[in-house]
Amino acid sequence: MPNVLAELSPVPALRKAAQQISQLSSERRVAKLVRECHRLLSVRAEANSPVIAQAIIGEIETLAECEYDALFEALAQQFSPEPDAVLNAAQAYAARPSAITLAALSAVAEPPRQELFRRLNRAPGGTAALVRLRRRMLKRLREHGEWQSVEADLLHLLSSWFNPGFLEMRRVDWSSPAHLLEQIIRHEAVHAIDGWDDLRRRLQPDRRCFAFFHPQLAETPLIFVEVALVAAMPDAIAPLIDKNSPITSPKHFRVAAFYSISNCEPGLRGVSLGNFLIKRVAEALQAELPQLKTFCTLSPIPGFMAWLARGKAALVYDGLKPATLKRLNAALDILAKATQSDFSRLANRDLVSGLDESAREALLALAGAYLIHESPRTQGDPVARFHLDNGARLERLNALADLSPKGLRQSAGLMVNYLYNLDRVEQSHEDFVNGTVTHARAVSSLL
Repeated sequence: MPNVLAELSPVPALRKAAQQISQLSSERRVAKLVRECHRLLSVRAEANSPVIAQAIIGEIETLAECEYDALFEALAQQFSPEPDAVLNAAQAYAARPSAITLAALSAVAEPPRQELFRRLNRAPGGTAALVRLRRRMLKRLREHGEWQSVEADLLHLLSSWFNPGFLEMRRVDWSSPAHLLEQIIRHEAVHAIDGWDDLRRRLQPDRRCFAFFHPQLAETPLIFVEVALVAAMPDAIAPLIDKNSPITSPKHFRVAAFYSISNCEPGLRGVSLGNFLIKRVAEALQAELPQLKTFCTLSPIPGFMAWLARGKAALVYDGLKPATLKRLNAALDILAKATQSDFSRLANRDLVSGLDESAREALLALAGAYLIHESPRTQGDPVARFHLDNGARLERLNALADLSPKGLRQSAGLMVNYLYNLDRVEQSHEDFVNGTVTHARAVSSLL
């Protein structure tokens, strides 16, 4: 009897009808929004485009999560270049290459989406809204390859709008607004900040924090850099982030060590914000503290353990000398013996701390090979690529430098010093772009 009653109950039917009505309402809402986007692009709307753009931004911001998918589909399908127009323009250019035919080809090849995004960007809050829109899309891009064209257009435009030359650098200290300090705590991505006492220590006189802002997102830091002012190049992270560590006197400042760089906006992933960013910070520090002679980092190697897990298959590099390859294979054999052929055991603190000299040297040699040969590749270590692309030199590898669970899991406790020679960063950057990692003799000797 209960089953019969359940079947006769109108509740499931009403629920289904409500869902259908809701879906229809969502479809109509997105369709109306898309029509407004087309209107924004129309010639007649140019005079009123800021008003229309602001209305569109307002609608986008209030969409339900399920409605964003429909919007991204429409942006991909309805705002792409016309294939026939592109083909005809390309054939015209091929038949008669000239500035005129090239301009015509460029005009029809550019997706209408780009002009749509430009006009939306002119609305108050438009830049921030487009960053948030991309943030939402990136979360689901892997499951929706058809949105890749939309992503490419957004990345292209945001890379122009967030050119490092537009960024303003500000020092963050304990007197900074509370909302900014809260963002520093929340967005610290390298070495987590354990509350206000921890943050206070990182802002003491022997520490510095610099944040970079964009004029259109004036209250939101895009990226921030934490610096320790110390007497010598550091070889371990724990003393730098220990909230109970003694404060170093300025008379001992000789080295500025950049120990954490964090991005705050996921919607700007892939947008290069860091070109020569470190150099800007170093120049500001040098102006304030002329006694500083060395500018370096103490950086993690987040991709090392994943690379090491590939074993001998990872050592496939053009130009690698046979003798070097032989030594690196021998290093792998030594580590295999020390870990019982399970390199993931290097994430164990006791095991890493107890490695004998030969095993530790093998670990350092492989890390050196990873950083020198893998970094120029697009899949190379992201931290290494950031610093090397900024013109740093691979200076020194440090064993047992980060024994936190994260440090052990990512790099078996290894950390690396990158050296910023302010007179050489441009040349080192150029070398890296051309596939060469500038590195110290101490690193070469490991191999």
